[in-house]
Amino acid sequence: MSVRMKATKCSSEISFTNKVAVNNTDFPDEVEYILVSTGPGAHFVFSIIRTPEVPKNSIGFSLVQRKWGAISVNQDIDVKIHRFNSSSQTEFLDTVTLEVDFLAKKTISQEPYDTDKMSKSFIMQFAGMPLTIGQPLAFQFEDKKLLALVVKSLEAVDPAAVMSDKDKVELKKTRFGKLLGNSNIQFEKAESSSVNLTGNAKGKIVRQSIINPDWDFGKMGIGGLDKEFNAIFRRAFASRVFPPELVEQLGCKHVKGILLYGPPGTGKTLMARQIGQMLNAREPKIVNGPQILDKYVGESEANVRRLFADAEEEEKRLGPNSGLHIIIFDEIDAICKARGSVAGNSGVHDTVVNQLLSKIDGVDQLNNILVIGMTNRKDMIDDALMRPGRLEVQMEIGLPDETGRLQILNIHTQRMRDFKKINPDVNFQELAAKTKNFSGAELEGLVRAAQSTAMNRLIKAASKVEVDPEAISKLLVNNDDFIHALANDVKPAFGTATEALETYLSRGIINWGTPVSSLLEDGSLYTQQARAPEGSGLVSILLEGPPNSGKTALAAKLALMSDFPFIKICSPDDMVGFTESAKCLQIRKIFDDAYRSQLSCIVVDNVERLLDYGPIGPRYSNLTLQALLVLLKKQPPKGRKLLILCTSSRRQVLEDMEMISAFTSLLHVPNLSTPDHVLSVLEENDIFNKQDLITLAKRMKGHKVFIGIKKLLDLTDMARQTEPQYRINKFLTKLEEEGGLVLN
Repeated sequence: MSVRMKATKCSSEISFTNKVAVNNTDFPDEVEYILVSTGPGAHFVFSIIRTPEVPKNSIGFSLVQRKWGAISVNQDIDVKIHRFNSSSQTEFLDTVTLEVDFLAKKTISQEPYDTDKMSKSFIMQFAGMPLTIGQPLAFQFEDKKLLALVVKSLEAVDPAAVMSDKDKVELKKTRFGKLLGNSNIQFEKAESSSVNLTGNAKGKIVRQSIINPDWDFGKMGIGGLDKEFNAIFRRAFASRVFPPELVEQLGCKHVKGILLYGPPGTGKTLMARQIGQMLNAREPKIVNGPQILDKYVGESEANVRRLFADAEEEEKRLGPNSGLHIIIFDEIDAICKARGSVAGNSGVHDTVVNQLLSKIDGVDQLNNILVIGMTNRKDMIDDALMRPGRLEVQMEIGLPDETGRLQILNIHTQRMRDFKKINPDVNFQELAAKTKNFSGAELEGLVRAAQSTAMNRLIKAASKVEVDPEAISKLLVNNDDFIHALANDVKPAFGTATEALETYLSRGIINWGTPVSSLLEDGSLYTQQARAPEGSGLVSILLEGPPNSGKTALAAKLALMSDFPFIKICSPDDMVGFTESAKCLQIRKIFDDAYRSQLSCIVVDNVERLLDYGPIGPRYSNLTLQALLVLLKKQPPKGRKLLILCTSSRRQVLEDMEMISAFTSLLHVPNLSTPDHVLSVLEENDIFNKQDLITLAKRMKGHKVFIGIKKLLDLTDMARQTEPQYRINKFLTKLEEEGGLVLN
């Protein structure tokens, strides 16, 4: 039987009991619970507390209770006595899960709340209280800040089942029940709350996965970087997959920074972009390095602080449960140059580096950030930025191997295959083998070049450009399009210097005798030594000999015979007018580029010219000499092979400079020294007929010969311009004048 009563307020002391206040005379002493009805379907069970402060026929509700039940002061409500049924299977609670937040929503605190102690305190305060899903409760835990609890889930137990067989107790979810003295209490942090819960009574928190649930690793579009991506995931993200409490128990700190470095076009920016998409984090902030710098004093540092402002605010509010903030710096070397390295600057670069260091790992360090930096020039970045705790994961994104190139080609031709716009004769495995030292960007360029070649076939170049009307059905990219693009359109930046080598070998290699055969044979052995997996990884050879003896051509021939994917020429021709420091930087860049390829060959032509050697004085560039001495002896990175071929006409000078010892081996390239050597060259050159060669052999017989192959070929070119009847005499006269033929 229900009675009509009025709603009123209760005192703040009673509010923390989470009971409703009634007058001492309104209910018999044995009554503990009442059922309040405020409307159709709106029924609430409360524990009662008796006090003379509440008027008769009134019930005092706290503010929290009035909000939950949508009860206003002086509202008429129906009230009746409620008794729990001891035989009910759903009215006695075994497990209660409570959502926790601060009662004052704007409260921010990182003070730990031990959930084990909270559970005991909750039972002591509220045992016997009726609880309903969604019911709000005010909770004073020890002397800490007031907490707001909301009943999230309830599981009830059948008392009879507990008494009969505890091993077969079945829990049932329920909407309402009575809290027992031995009920299990679990606490879960409310979404966006900054409460720092510790201990074992934390409920199973439904955490947001660090990996985007819609992410498909098969559609990443990153080819040839599987190993690097797996290493980055292991170092930077594995700790973020686990719950914060486990990370806390391990005393583990998350990785806050990744540095991706390597040659241009290898996929650094693409990988950073895909990491941002893969992670279930805030939208990444992408910053180009130069955008940070500002002409006004202090503004550059302020720009850095603004990047971290959101992460700082969320870290203060949510603590360990803060979301991940990603900041991507492209061209990070523009703002993080080694401090003190920029001569005559105003100190802006240095203070920007200091500001960035303090934000990533300073006194008020953040644990909810991931900074990804990208650069082609790792050597320019300040060392302090690369220690553990800052950009500690440093990953080289190098040139893809054959498997990686095949993946990249498949990625960039996927749509063509889907729409059947590629001819079955295209062999991607063969293309991957041919595109040694191509970067990912260059392979993408190769595909575009092949597409343009295919489209060009369907364009009619008449008085005006017209497209074949059946182009859509006819257009197919075939293997010849790729071969054409490979031969004419796209050349790898870290590939072979084909044009320069062909220039050096424009006259070919003439095997005029045993010395040439021996040189080619020994050069081939040194090439195999450089390639051998058990070798040291570095082979340097000096080809020395008199001027015009063909040293450069032989070095070019050995370089091509090596079939190394990276061949670079370091020649004084390319450094005319360079200062000493500029020349050293250029030489260093050539060697640095070589270290990025698995197999590399560097041809250092005319070393004495590179050193600015002059016999009058004499003088030379000591700065360049020291740079070359260091680089000639420097071992390439692990797993990389380097063959160095140097040429010089001044062996004695190099000995005086103590440079000879820097080479693995020396090969002497001699001049032609017998008439037979000269005749062998002339036979190759078809300017003299058989009779002329017999005449020349008779006239040179018994005379000494000493001439370089290059000079001899120049004389044959001159003789070619002479009338046939005067050709022999002219050739011999010039040979004698040049000192190549000495009469006895």
